[in-house]
Amino acid sequence: MANKNLFSSAMTKIMPRSDTVNQAGGSAYAYGPEAMLAQLAATGTLGDGFYSGAQAQLSDALDAATKVDAVWVAKCAIYARQSGTMKDMPALLAAWLTTADPDLSIPVFKRVIDNGRMLRNFVQIMRSGQTGRTSLGSRPKRMVREWLEQASYRQLMQAATGKEPSLADIVKMVHPAPKDPTRRAFYGWLIGKPYDVAALPVEIAAFEAWKKDKSRPLPEVPFEWLTSFELTAKQWGVLAGRIGWQALRMNLNTLARNGAFQVKGVTKTVADRLGDERAMARVKPAPYQLMATLAQVGDSVPLEVQAALEKALEASVSKVPKLKGNVVVCPDVSGSMQSPATGYRKGATSVVRCIDVAALVAAAVLRSNRQARVLPFAERVVDAKLDPYARLAVNAEKLAEIWGGGTNVSAPLAKLNRERAEVDCVVIVSDNQSWIDSNCCGPTKVMTEWKKLKARNPGAKLICIDIQPYGTSQAKDRKDIMNVGGFTDAVFGAMARFTNGEARDWVEIIGQVKL
Repeated sequence: MANKNLFSSAMTKIMPRSDTVNQAGGSAYAYGPEAMLAQLAATGTLGDGFYSGAQAQLSDALDAATKVDAVWVAKCAIYARQSGTMKDMPALLAAWLTTADPDLSIPVFKRVIDNGRMLRNFVQIMRSGQTGRTSLGSRPKRMVREWLEQASYRQLMQAATGKEPSLADIVKMVHPAPKDPTRRAFYGWLIGKPYDVAALPVEIAAFEAWKKDKSRPLPEVPFEWLTSFELTAKQWGVLAGRIGWQALRMNLNTLARNGAFQVKGVTKTVADRLGDERAMARVKPAPYQLMATLAQVGDSVPLEVQAALEKALEASVSKVPKLKGNVVVCPDVSGSMQSPATGYRKGATSVVRCIDVAALVAAAVLRSNRQARVLPFAERVVDAKLDPYARLAVNAEKLAEIWGGGTNVSAPLAKLNRERAEVDCVVIVSDNQSWIDSNCCGPTKVMTEWKKLKARNPGAKLICIDIQPYGTSQAKDRKDIMNVGGFTDAVFGAMARFTNGEARDWVEIIGQVKL
């Protein structure tokens, strides 16, 4: 008799066959073009990953964009920027729309290009030729010009911090029309042309005066303009109370190194600012960014400030839903998860690894669901003892210390089946590049084990959080399975909507974005 495992008609009727091979050589399911673009938009950073490079991400994104409606591209761009806080992918999709659907590109540009960094990204991508042109073109040039003409001086000064292209380069390209003598003087100062000194914006005038006399009060300009000069500890203390929330988070060691915390009142000011939940709500820092900062702060940063960072980390995952019933969360701790979460980039590689993100998600789910089981896995499930009442950073660090081995995404499901466990929700956090459990044909092992688990727990749901843009999944989307990509609190919101029955899958959630 033929092999029943290979030729079972009942199996193929119930579960779909795997239809592709993933980057690690294992059987998998390819995302459809809409889900593919959504995953790339939410997880792609156009950096080199463990299995594929930046060029592959770019090619995949542009290929997926050509296979879907332009409206879907627009929704992915907006979701990735506003919910996923991504930078390069939203700018890429906005640039692509300028040729694919010029009319639609206008509202997308206004919602995606929301600061100077994004403006420079957009212009750089447009000029690269990757989206079909090597110059801005009349309509994109008009959109950039209007952004410049409508921006406040604070926005323009922030935009002037950075190069390739610089804001001066952009002004020279699009020739914005100065609306008054002050704006004309600013543009002249920016691009090195003659200007009316008396008409300069007060901030720029103060900066020029300060450069000549450092005893004057620090001008209200981007702190990067000032830190290229030698500053006193007191001046660093002034900056600690003035710079943006994210800049403050990223420069704690710099403040300590320059004596700012030795200045009276600075420690309390910094701690209060970091713990300000209203400020966090405006900035929307990613939880993994805060965890990275906690890991990097030196002993010279006061404990009061470090405690405020922990408070901020706890607040950043406050949207993790309370899931009903028996919850199991499974972080992937295999070798590939050691790669940087945002990819390898020369001179700008993140210290945060994929495993750090997976560990943080697991610890956050445990925080909101105290009775949840945590089953880290690589080739097999790894034992881990976590205290559900411990600080978030403590549990995340414990999980991140467990790593190594191949990837077997079905391992935790197989363990639950061996135990005949009662389960209501399983959350898997992985790069999805399973290969040890690969089948030569038929469904993936994840789907096979999920079928067994569902036979005992018919109401169970599976959430697969994918944190890398490789374009395949181990479980096929259906009413009880959701694949969602990303590493911001938007993922937690998607989990809540799925488990509450408010949305069938991630594609549906993105589809609800209003244009």
